[in-house]
Amino acid sequence: MRPMRSSGSSTVIHLHAEAPPKPALGAPCNGCGVCCAVEACPLGVLVSRRRQGRCVALQWSDTGSLYRCGLVAQPADFLPRGLSWAAPLLARWAQRWIAAGQGCDSACSVG
Repeated sequence: MRPMRSSGSSTVIHLHAEAPPKPALGAPCNGCGVCCAVEACPLGVLVSRRRQGRCVALQWSDTGSLYRCGLVAQPADFLPRGLSWAAPLLARWAQRWIAAGQGCDSACSVG
């Protein structure tokens, strides 16, 4: 894990040493994990059961050497037993909340 300090604040986040660098605001997502390590999206707040800090659904992928949202990649893992039928719906909601395919929306500057 490599610690990173957000510029202009005292927030320190820990990311995998092989995580790609954060892209520029609006650039395509590269799986750096900064956004979800700093704060969870509204759906991530529900899953993490906290308003601040790293989202519990942030998952490292050794295969791609990047972070992925577990609510999109493995939604059934975050549902109570017996609700696995809702996994496709949860994945669609998560894609919307994280604005999948819309580009980096994290204004955090890391340095």
